[in-house]
Amino acid sequence: MNNNNEIPATEPLRLLAVHAHPDDEASKGAAMMASYVASGAEVMVVTCTGGERGDIQNPGLVGDAHSARDMAGARRLEMARAAKILGIRHQWLGFTDSGLPEGSPLPELPVNCFALTPLETAAAPLVRLVRRFRPHVIVAYDENGGYPHPDHIMAHKIAVEAFNAAGNPDLYPGTGPAWEPLKLYYDLAFNPHRFRALHYALEEAGLASPYAQRLAAWQEADTEGHTPPASKYAATTQIDCGDYFETRDAALRAHATQVDPDGFFFAVSPQMQRRVWPWEDYALIESRVPAATPEHDLFAGLR
Repeated sequence: MNNNNEIPATEPLRLLAVHAHPDDEASKGAAMMASYVASGAEVMVVTCTGGERGDIQNPGLVGDAHSARDMAGARRLEMARAAKILGIRHQWLGFTDSGLPEGSPLPELPVNCFALTPLETAAAPLVRLVRRFRPHVIVAYDENGGYPHPDHIMAHKIAVEAFNAAGNPDLYPGTGPAWEPLKLYYDLAFNPHRFRALHYALEEAGLASPYAQRLAAWQEADTEGHTPPASKYAATTQIDCGDYFETRDAALRAHATQVDPDGFFFAVSPQMQRRVWPWEDYALIESRVPAATPEHDLFAGLR
């Protein structure tokens, strides 16, 4: 176990965000990450799967030959563009996309997919990455995965496993010297308070809100998992990153197969978002340093 509770001022702060698919990093925490990169922190995104079972979500790319022939290749190119826009480092974990099962009854998950991989097998490469990158902070999904996609739920499991195991030299032998991250956060991208604030701001401005149906059905996820239930975690930490909303939007648009450039994510202008809700929201789950909430910095207490 490393003795890293006091971080010298000369050492850069390091943050690792664990995501299930390419594009998740752009829709969850992108502005926060861009703001920390600009402040001099080292930020890495690990993407657990290649997203190769994703469908084309952009009406303008329906029938695109490259995506239809090689979705995995298209998404690797998109991820590289998004990482460059955000200024982050990026690593693939190398697992196979599980797809989102749909229908009644739900079909079985594909053999050898990420969600069916034994926990220790799936977590081992992440433990290795944590021990190599040595993050002070890890950001992950909650137990519901943010929304109940099987890959998101597995990404949560391995992130928590890595946070707990990477500092124990007796666990995961052969994956490098032990390193103990100091803080674990869950991303609250689906914070209902944020959606309500934006919804009312749009109504007051006389603009159509895309959030009305979502807010009305918030407490009930549908049987196929498309409506995220409200997280059981309250926001403890709000990062003021409104100056990077345009960077976030550019990173989202880089995932062209997955994001409609005129769709839900862009329904509220960055200017209105800065006025109404200029933060990205997180829940502090565990801290190995003294931490007082509410916070406005994921690295609070580490210097």
